[in-house]
Amino acid sequence: MGRRTTRGGAAHRWKVLGVGVAANASFAAALGGIPATGVLMRSDYHIGTGALGVVLGMLGLGIVLSELPWGLLTDRWGDRRVLLTGLVTTALALLAMSLWGAPTGTHVPGPTTLAAGLLALGLLGGSVNGSSGRAVMAWFDVHERGLAMSIRQTAVPAGGGLGALVLPALAEHVGFAAVFGVLASMCLVCAVLTIAWLREPVHENEAAHAPHAAQQMGAQEARAASPLGSPSVWRMVMGIGVLCVPQVAVLSFAGIFLHDIGHAGTAAVSATLTAVQGGAAFMRIYGGRWTDRHGERRTWLRGCAALTVALFAGLAVLTAFASPAHGASGALIVLLAALLGLGGIAASAWHGVAFTELATLAGPGRVGTALAMGNTGAFLAFFVAPSVIPLLLSWFAWPAVWTAAACCAALAWPAFAIPRARNCAGQPGDGRERPRSRAAA
Repeated sequence: MGRRTTRGGAAHRWKVLGVGVAANASFAAALGGIPATGVLMRSDYHIGTGALGVVLGMLGLGIVLSELPWGLLTDRWGDRRVLLTGLVTTALALLAMSLWGAPTGTHVPGPTTLAAGLLALGLLGGSVNGSSGRAVMAWFDVHERGLAMSIRQTAVPAGGGLGALVLPALAEHVGFAAVFGVLASMCLVCAVLTIAWLREPVHENEAAHAPHAAQQMGAQEARAASPLGSPSVWRMVMGIGVLCVPQVAVLSFAGIFLHDIGHAGTAAVSATLTAVQGGAAFMRIYGGRWTDRHGERRTWLRGCAALTVALFAGLAVLTAFASPAHGASGALIVLLAALLGLGGIAASAWHGVAFTELATLAGPGRVGTALAMGNTGAFLAFFVAPSVIPLLLSWFAWPAVWTAAACCAALAWPAFAIPRARNCAGQPGDGRERPRSRAAA
Protein backbone atom coordinates (compact mmCIF):
# COMPACT_ATOMS: atom_id res chain seq x y z
CA MET A 1 0.00 0.00 0.00
CA GLY A 2 1.39 3.36 -0.90
CA ARG A 3 3.43 2.47 -4.01
CA ARG A 4 2.58 3.31 -7.61
CA THR A 5 0.46 0.58 -9.17
CA THR A 6 0.83 -0.86 -12.64
CA ARG A 7 -1.88 -1.65 -15.23
CA GLY A 8 -3.26 1.90 -15.26
CA GLY A 9 -3.38 2.14 -11.48
CA ALA A 10 -3.07 5.91 -11.40
CA ALA A 11 -6.40 6.24 -13.20
CA HIS A 12 -7.99 2.98 -12.11
CA ARG A 13 -7.89 3.92 -8.42
CA TRP A 14 -10.65 6.45 -9.09
CA LYS A 15 -12.83 3.68 -10.49
CA VAL A 16 -12.21 1.71 -7.29
CA LEU A 17 -13.21 4.78 -5.29
CA GLY A 18 -16.32 5.06 -7.45
CA VAL A 19 -17.24 1.47 -6.58
CA GLY A 20 -16.79 2.23 -2.88
CA VAL A 21 -18.91 5.38 -3.08
CA ALA A 22 -21.68 3.63 -5.04
CA ALA A 23 -21.75 0.63 -2.70
CA ASN A 24 -21.91 2.77 0.42
CA ALA A 25 -24.53 5.05 -1.11
CA SER A 26 -26.76 2.14 -2.11
CA PHE A 27 -26.81 0.72 1.40
CA ALA A 28 -27.11 4.19 2.97
CA ALA A 29 -30.20 4.76 0.81
CA ALA A 30 -31.81 1.83 2.63
CA LEU A 31 -30.44 2.88 6.00
CA GLY A 32 -31.71 6.46 5.69
CA GLY A 33 -34.67 5.94 3.38
CA ILE A 34 -36.55 3.09 5.07
CA PRO A 35 -36.93 4.96 8.41
CA ALA A 36 -38.18 7.97 6.41
CA THR A 37 -41.13 5.82 5.32
CA GLY A 38 -42.06 5.24 8.97
CA VAL A 39 -45.46 6.94 8.85
CA LEU A 40 -46.50 4.98 5.76
CA MET A 41 -44.99 1.78 7.14
CA ARG A 42 -47.04 2.16 10.31
CA SER A 43 -50.29 2.47 8.36
CA ASP A 44 -49.58 -0.04 5.56
CA TYR A 45 -48.34 -2.76 7.92
CA HIS A 46 -51.00 -1.98 10.56
CA ILE A 47 -48.53 -1.63 13.44
CA GLY A 48 -48.28 0.84 16.31
CA THR A 49 -45.59 3.39 17.03
CA GLY A 50 -43.87 1.17 19.59
CA ALA A 51 -43.73 -1.79 17.22
CA LEU A 52 -42.46 0.50 14.46
CA GLY A 53 -39.57 1.60 16.65
CA VAL A 54 -38.61 -2.02 17.35
CA VAL A 55 -38.86 -2.94 13.67
CA LEU A 56 -36.69 -0.05 12.51
CA GLY A 57 -34.22 -0.78 15.30
CA MET A 58 -33.62 -4.23 13.80
CA LEU A 59 -31.86 -2.66 10.83
CA GLY A 60 -29.31 -0.93 13.06
CA LEU A 61 -28.97 -4.00 15.29
CA GLY A 62 -28.11 -6.16 12.29
CA ILE A 63 -25.33 -3.77 11.30
CA VAL A 64 -23.89 -3.68 14.82
CA LEU A 65 -23.84 -7.49 15.03
CA SER A 66 -22.35 -8.11 11.59
CA GLU A 67 -19.70 -5.41 11.10
CA LEU A 68 -16.89 -7.16 12.95
CA PRO A 69 -17.45 -10.65 11.44
CA TRP A 70 -17.53 -9.12 7.95
CA GLY A 71 -14.34 -7.18 8.71
CA LEU A 72 -12.50 -10.29 9.84
CA LEU A 73 -13.71 -12.09 6.72
CA THR A 74 -12.51 -9.21 4.54
CA ASP A 75 -8.96 -9.56 5.83
CA ARG A 76 -9.11 -13.29 5.12
CA TRP A 77 -10.95 -13.35 1.77
CA GLY A 78 -10.10 -9.96 0.32
CA ASP A 79 -12.24 -6.90 -0.27
CA ARG A 80 -13.49 -7.86 -3.75
CA ARG A 81 -14.97 -11.20 -2.74
CA VAL A 82 -16.58 -9.89 0.45
CA LEU A 83 -18.03 -6.77 -1.19
CA LEU A 84 -19.46 -8.81 -4.05
CA THR A 85 -20.90 -11.41 -1.68
CA GLY A 86 -22.45 -8.73 0.52
CA LEU A 87 -24.01 -6.78 -2.35
CA VAL A 88 -25.51 -9.86 -4.02
CA THR A 89 -26.92 -11.34 -0.80
CA THR A 90 -28.28 -7.94 0.26
CA ALA A 91 -29.99 -7.61 -3.12
CA LEU A 92 -31.48 -11.10 -2.71
CA ALA A 93 -32.78 -10.20 0.76
CA LEU A 94 -34.40 -7.05 -0.64
CA LEU A 95 -35.94 -9.00 -3.51
CA ALA A 96 -37.37 -11.46 -0.99
CA MET A 97 -38.82 -8.53 0.96
CA SER A 98 -40.32 -7.15 -2.25
CA LEU A 99 -41.97 -10.47 -3.08
CA TRP A 100 -43.07 -11.70 0.34
CA GLY A 101 -42.50 -8.88 2.84
CA ALA A 102 -44.52 -6.05 1.28
CA PRO A 103 -48.24 -5.42 1.90
CA THR A 104 -50.63 -6.29 -0.91
CA GLY A 105 -54.36 -6.01 -1.34
CA THR A 106 -54.89 -9.49 0.09
CA HIS A 107 -51.99 -9.96 2.51
CA VAL A 108 -50.27 -7.77 5.09
CA PRO A 109 -47.07 -9.27 6.58
CA GLY A 110 -46.86 -9.20 10.36
CA PRO A 111 -44.35 -7.13 12.32
CA THR A 112 -42.26 -10.24 12.98
CA THR A 113 -41.76 -10.80 9.25
CA LEU A 114 -40.89 -7.16 8.70
CA ALA A 115 -38.47 -7.13 11.64
CA ALA A 116 -36.76 -10.33 10.45
CA GLY A 117 -36.37 -8.88 6.95
CA LEU A 118 -34.82 -5.65 8.19
CA LEU A 119 -32.54 -7.58 10.57
CA ALA A 120 -31.33 -9.69 7.64
CA LEU A 121 -30.81 -6.52 5.61
CA GLY A 122 -28.61 -5.08 8.36
CA LEU A 123 -26.67 -8.33 8.82
CA LEU A 124 -25.87 -8.62 5.11
CA GLY A 125 -25.42 -4.92 4.36
CA GLY A 126 -22.79 -4.60 7.08
CA SER A 127 -20.34 -6.13 4.60
CA VAL A 128 -20.17 -2.94 2.53
CA ASN A 129 -18.38 -0.62 4.93
CA GLY A 130 -15.19 -2.48 5.79
CA SER A 131 -14.63 -4.11 2.41
CA SER A 132 -15.02 -0.90 0.40
CA GLY A 133 -12.78 0.98 2.82
CA ARG A 134 -10.08 -1.67 2.59
CA ALA A 135 -10.16 -1.45 -1.21
CA VAL A 136 -9.76 2.32 -1.16
CA MET A 137 -6.88 2.16 1.32
CA ALA A 138 -5.11 -0.40 -0.88
CA TRP A 139 -5.32 1.67 -4.07
CA PHE A 140 -4.45 5.15 -2.79
CA ASP A 141 -1.08 6.42 -1.60
CA VAL A 142 -0.46 7.81 1.87
CA HIS A 143 -0.79 11.40 0.68
CA GLU A 144 -4.16 10.64 -0.98
CA ARG A 145 -5.95 8.38 1.48
CA GLY A 146 -7.47 11.06 3.66
CA LEU A 147 -9.22 12.66 0.69
CA ALA A 148 -10.23 9.31 -0.82
CA MET A 149 -11.68 7.95 2.42
CA SER A 150 -13.46 11.25 3.06
CA ILE A 151 -15.05 11.13 -0.38
CA ARG A 152 -16.15 7.56 0.32
CA GLN A 153 -17.65 8.65 3.64
CA THR A 154 -19.71 11.39 1.97
CA ALA A 155 -21.62 8.60 0.24
CA VAL A 156 -23.37 7.86 3.54
CA PRO A 157 -25.17 11.22 3.96
CA ALA A 158 -25.62 11.50 0.19
CA GLY A 159 -27.17 8.06 -0.13
CA GLY A 160 -29.22 8.53 3.01
CA GLY A 161 -30.53 11.85 1.74
CA LEU A 162 -31.41 10.33 -1.63
CA GLY A 163 -33.26 7.49 0.08
CA ALA A 164 -35.13 9.87 2.37
CA LEU A 165 -36.14 11.96 -0.65
CA VAL A 166 -37.24 9.15 -2.99
CA LEU A 167 -38.46 6.19 -0.91
CA PRO A 168 -41.37 7.85 0.95
CA ALA A 169 -42.88 9.06 -2.34
CA LEU A 170 -42.31 5.64 -3.86
CA ALA A 171 -44.00 3.92 -0.93
CA GLU A 172 -46.95 6.29 -1.05
CA HIS A 173 -47.64 6.07 -4.79
CA VAL A 174 -46.43 2.58 -5.76
CA GLY A 175 -46.02 0.56 -2.55
CA PHE A 176 -43.32 -1.07 -0.46
CA ALA A 177 -42.70 -3.78 -3.05
CA ALA A 178 -41.29 -1.04 -5.27
CA VAL A 179 -39.27 0.40 -2.37
CA PHE A 180 -37.49 -2.88 -1.73
CA GLY A 181 -37.19 -3.59 -5.47
CA VAL A 182 -35.47 -0.28 -6.22
CA LEU A 183 -33.01 -0.79 -3.36
CA ALA A 184 -32.26 -4.31 -4.65
CA SER A 185 -31.61 -2.91 -8.13
CA MET A 186 -29.12 -0.40 -6.71
CA CYS A 187 -27.21 -3.19 -4.96
CA LEU A 188 -27.12 -5.30 -8.14
CA VAL A 189 -25.77 -2.36 -10.18
CA CYS A 190 -23.01 -1.93 -7.58
CA ALA A 191 -22.26 -5.66 -7.80
CA VAL A 192 -21.76 -5.33 -11.57
CA LEU A 193 -19.40 -2.37 -11.01
CA THR A 194 -17.50 -4.46 -8.44
CA ILE A 195 -17.03 -7.27 -10.95
CA ALA A 196 -15.88 -4.84 -13.63
CA TRP A 197 -13.56 -2.55 -11.68
CA LEU A 198 -12.52 -3.90 -8.30
CA ARG A 199 -9.35 -5.95 -8.17
CA GLU A 200 -6.24 -6.21 -6.03
CA PRO A 201 -3.58 -3.60 -6.97
CA VAL A 202 -0.24 -4.84 -8.30
CA HIS A 203 2.72 -2.56 -7.53
CA GLU A 204 5.60 -1.83 -9.86
CA ASN A 205 8.25 -3.51 -7.77
CA GLU A 206 5.98 -6.51 -7.14
CA ALA A 207 4.82 -7.12 -10.72
CA ALA A 208 7.97 -8.99 -11.74
CA HIS A 209 7.85 -11.21 -8.66
CA ALA A 210 4.10 -11.49 -8.11
CA PRO A 211 4.03 -15.07 -6.72
CA HIS A 212 6.83 -14.40 -4.27
CA ALA A 213 5.32 -11.02 -3.30
CA ALA A 214 1.92 -12.58 -2.70
CA GLN A 215 3.45 -15.29 -0.53
CA GLN A 216 5.44 -12.70 1.41
CA MET A 217 2.39 -10.48 1.89
CA GLY A 218 0.37 -13.44 3.14
CA ALA A 219 3.06 -14.26 5.69
CA GLN A 220 3.17 -10.65 6.86
CA GLU A 221 -0.60 -10.52 7.27
CA ALA A 222 -0.60 -13.78 9.17
CA ARG A 223 2.03 -12.43 11.58
CA ALA A 224 0.32 -9.06 12.04
CA ALA A 225 -1.14 -8.60 15.48
CA SER A 226 -4.93 -8.33 15.52
CA PRO A 227 -6.36 -4.85 16.13
CA LEU A 228 -8.72 -6.53 18.60
CA GLY A 229 -5.80 -6.70 21.03
CA SER A 230 -4.48 -3.17 20.44
CA PRO A 231 -5.31 -0.53 23.08
CA SER A 232 -4.52 2.30 20.62
CA VAL A 233 -7.04 0.94 18.10
CA TRP A 234 -9.70 0.52 20.79
CA ARG A 235 -9.13 4.13 21.94
CA MET A 236 -9.70 5.32 18.39
CA VAL A 237 -12.84 3.16 18.12
CA MET A 238 -14.11 4.62 21.40
CA GLY A 239 -13.46 8.13 20.12
CA ILE A 240 -15.37 7.40 16.91
CA GLY A 241 -18.32 6.00 18.84
CA VAL A 242 -18.70 8.83 21.35
CA LEU A 243 -18.21 11.55 18.74
CA CYS A 244 -21.05 10.01 16.73
CA VAL A 245 -23.48 10.70 19.59
CA PRO A 246 -23.86 14.48 19.02
CA GLN A 247 -24.16 13.81 15.29
CA VAL A 248 -26.99 11.33 15.91
CA ALA A 249 -28.64 13.75 18.31
CA VAL A 250 -28.83 16.42 15.60
CA LEU A 251 -29.91 14.11 12.78
CA SER A 252 -32.56 12.38 14.88
CA PHE A 253 -33.98 15.16 17.05
CA ALA A 254 -33.21 18.51 15.39
CA GLY A 255 -36.72 18.68 13.97
CA ILE A 256 -38.39 17.94 17.29
CA PHE A 257 -36.14 20.41 19.11
CA LEU A 258 -36.77 23.27 16.70
CA HIS A 259 -40.50 22.58 16.78
CA ASP A 260 -40.73 22.35 20.58
CA ILE A 261 -38.54 25.35 21.34
CA GLY A 262 -39.14 27.65 18.38
CA HIS A 263 -42.32 26.27 16.79
CA ALA A 264 -40.34 25.93 13.56
CA GLY A 265 -42.14 24.67 10.49
CA THR A 266 -41.19 21.93 8.07
CA ALA A 267 -39.32 24.32 5.78
CA ALA A 268 -37.09 25.62 8.58
CA VAL A 269 -36.33 22.11 9.82
CA SER A 270 -35.55 20.87 6.31
CA ALA A 271 -33.30 23.87 5.66
CA THR A 272 -31.37 23.24 8.87
CA LEU A 273 -30.86 19.54 8.19
CA THR A 274 -29.94 20.19 4.57
CA ALA A 275 -27.34 22.71 5.72
CA VAL A 276 -25.96 20.14 8.18
CA GLN A 277 -25.64 17.41 5.56
CA GLY A 278 -24.21 19.72 2.91
CA GLY A 279 -21.77 21.33 5.32
CA ALA A 280 -20.69 17.96 6.67
CA ALA A 281 -20.02 16.60 3.18
CA PHE A 282 -17.91 19.65 2.30
CA MET A 283 -15.95 19.58 5.56
CA ARG A 284 -15.26 15.86 5.29
CA ILE A 285 -13.67 16.34 1.88
CA TYR A 286 -11.83 19.48 3.00
CA GLY A 287 -10.55 17.71 6.12
CA GLY A 288 -9.32 14.76 4.09
CA ARG A 289 -7.47 17.03 1.70
CA TRP A 290 -6.03 19.18 4.50
CA THR A 291 -4.68 16.19 6.43
CA ASP A 292 -3.19 14.70 3.25
CA ARG A 293 -1.22 17.89 2.75
CA HIS A 294 -0.20 18.50 6.35
CA GLY A 295 -0.14 14.96 7.77
CA GLU A 296 -1.88 16.00 10.99
CA ARG A 297 -4.89 13.71 11.25
CA ARG A 298 -4.97 13.73 15.06
CA THR A 299 -4.91 17.54 15.05
CA TRP A 300 -7.99 17.62 12.82
CA LEU A 301 -9.80 15.03 14.93
CA ARG A 302 -9.11 16.82 18.20
CA GLY A 303 -10.09 20.13 16.65
CA CYS A 304 -13.45 18.69 15.56
CA ALA A 305 -14.00 17.25 19.04
CA ALA A 306 -13.14 20.53 20.79
CA LEU A 307 -15.33 22.59 18.46
CA THR A 308 -18.21 20.16 18.98
CA VAL A 309 -17.89 20.51 22.75
CA ALA A 310 -17.93 24.29 22.55
CA LEU A 311 -20.91 24.47 20.18
CA PHE A 312 -23.09 22.01 22.07
CA ALA A 313 -22.21 23.55 25.43
CA GLY A 314 -23.26 26.91 24.06
CA LEU A 315 -26.42 25.35 22.67
CA ALA A 316 -27.26 23.88 26.08
CA VAL A 317 -26.81 27.24 27.80
CA LEU A 318 -28.87 29.16 25.25
CA THR A 319 -31.60 26.51 25.24
CA ALA A 320 -32.16 27.17 28.94
CA PHE A 321 -33.02 30.78 28.06
CA ALA A 322 -35.18 29.73 25.12
CA SER A 323 -37.83 27.95 27.18
CA PRO A 324 -41.38 29.30 27.01
CA ALA A 325 -41.04 30.57 30.57
CA HIS A 326 -38.32 32.97 29.43
CA GLY A 327 -40.13 34.14 26.32
CA ALA A 328 -37.67 33.12 23.60
CA SER A 329 -37.33 35.73 20.87
CA GLY A 330 -37.12 35.12 17.16
CA ALA A 331 -33.48 36.17 17.11
CA LEU A 332 -32.65 33.66 19.82
CA ILE A 333 -34.38 30.89 17.88
CA VAL A 334 -32.33 31.76 14.79
CA LEU A 335 -29.16 31.65 16.92
CA LEU A 336 -30.17 28.26 18.32
CA ALA A 337 -30.77 26.91 14.82
CA ALA A 338 -27.36 28.24 13.72
CA LEU A 339 -25.59 26.65 16.68
CA LEU A 340 -27.44 23.40 16.08
CA GLY A 341 -26.42 23.38 12.42
CA LEU A 342 -22.77 24.25 13.12
CA GLY A 343 -22.66 21.65 15.89
CA GLY A 344 -24.02 19.02 13.52
CA ILE A 345 -21.38 19.91 10.92
CA ALA A 346 -18.52 19.81 13.45
CA ALA A 347 -19.77 16.46 14.78
CA SER A 348 -19.82 15.03 11.23
CA ALA A 349 -16.70 16.52 9.62
CA TRP A 350 -14.18 13.98 10.91
CA HIS A 351 -15.36 10.57 9.62
CA GLY A 352 -13.04 10.06 6.66
CA VAL A 353 -9.98 11.27 8.56
CA ALA A 354 -10.78 9.08 11.59
CA PHE A 355 -11.22 5.91 9.55
CA THR A 356 -8.02 6.63 7.63
CA GLU A 357 -6.13 6.96 10.90
CA LEU A 358 -7.79 3.81 12.26
CA ALA A 359 -6.72 1.80 9.21
CA THR A 360 -3.18 3.19 9.48
CA LEU A 361 -2.98 2.15 13.12
CA ALA A 362 -3.99 -1.41 12.29
CA GLY A 363 -1.54 -1.88 9.43
CA PRO A 364 -2.06 -3.16 5.85
CA GLY A 365 -3.01 -6.73 6.76
CA ARG A 366 -5.78 -5.79 9.19
CA VAL A 367 -7.57 -2.88 7.56
CA GLY A 368 -10.87 -4.73 7.20
CA THR A 369 -10.96 -5.69 10.88
CA ALA A 370 -10.05 -2.19 12.06
CA LEU A 371 -12.65 -0.46 9.87
CA ALA A 372 -15.25 -2.95 11.05
CA MET A 373 -14.41 -2.12 14.66
CA GLY A 374 -14.84 1.60 13.93
CA ASN A 375 -18.12 1.04 12.11
CA THR A 376 -19.39 -1.07 15.00
CA GLY A 377 -18.70 1.81 17.39
CA ALA A 378 -20.38 4.29 15.05
CA PHE A 379 -23.51 2.23 14.45
CA LEU A 380 -23.72 1.36 18.14
CA ALA A 381 -24.05 5.10 18.77
CA PHE A 382 -26.74 5.30 16.08
CA PHE A 383 -28.56 2.44 17.83
CA VAL A 384 -28.21 3.61 21.45
CA ALA A 385 -28.47 7.41 21.26
CA PRO A 386 -32.05 7.58 19.90
CA SER A 387 -33.14 5.36 22.79
CA VAL A 388 -31.41 7.40 25.50
CA ILE A 389 -32.31 10.91 24.34
CA PRO A 390 -36.09 10.51 24.93
CA LEU A 391 -35.30 9.41 28.50
CA LEU A 392 -33.21 12.54 29.09
CA LEU A 393 -36.07 14.64 27.74
CA SER A 394 -38.62 13.01 30.00
CA TRP A 395 -36.41 13.22 33.10
CA PHE A 396 -34.91 16.66 32.49
CA ALA A 397 -35.21 18.86 29.37
CA TRP A 398 -33.42 19.89 26.17
CA PRO A 399 -30.43 21.50 27.95
CA ALA A 400 -29.61 18.08 29.41
CA VAL A 401 -29.64 16.51 25.95
CA TRP A 402 -27.18 19.00 24.51
CA THR A 403 -25.02 18.87 27.65
CA ALA A 404 -24.80 15.09 27.31
CA ALA A 405 -23.83 15.51 23.64
CA ALA A 406 -21.05 17.92 24.64
CA CYS A 407 -19.80 15.48 27.29
CA CYS A 408 -19.64 12.65 24.74
CA ALA A 409 -17.61 14.85 22.39
CA ALA A 410 -15.30 15.71 25.29
CA LEU A 411 -14.57 12.00 25.78
CA ALA A 412 -13.24 11.88 22.22
CA TRP A 413 -10.49 14.41 23.04
CA PRO A 414 -8.25 11.99 25.00
CA ALA A 415 -9.18 9.14 22.65
CA PHE A 416 -7.61 11.08 19.76
CA ALA A 417 -4.44 11.95 21.67
CA ILE A 418 -1.12 11.48 19.85
CA PRO A 419 0.42 8.24 21.19
CA ARG A 420 4.14 7.86 21.75
CA ALA A 421 4.21 4.08 21.35
CA ARG A 422 4.03 2.24 18.07
CA ASN A 423 0.82 0.56 17.05
CA CYS A 424 -0.02 -3.12 16.87
CA ALA A 425 1.40 -3.44 13.35
CA GLY A 426 4.67 -1.76 14.27
CA GLN A 427 3.80 1.39 12.33
CA PRO A 428 3.97 4.91 13.72
CA GLY A 429 0.48 5.66 14.99
CA ASP A 430 0.69 9.36 15.68
CA GLY A 431 -1.30 10.54 12.67
CA ARG A 432 1.72 12.57 11.49
CA GLU A 433 2.56 10.74 8.29
CA ARG A 434 4.19 13.30 6.05
CA PRO A 435 2.83 13.55 2.50
CA ARG A 436 5.23 12.42 -0.16
CA SER A 437 5.66 13.69 -3.68
CA ARG A 438 4.25 11.72 -6.60
CA ALA A 439 7.77 11.03 -7.79
CA ALA A 440 8.58 9.41 -4.48
CA ALA A 441 5.32 7.47 -4.59
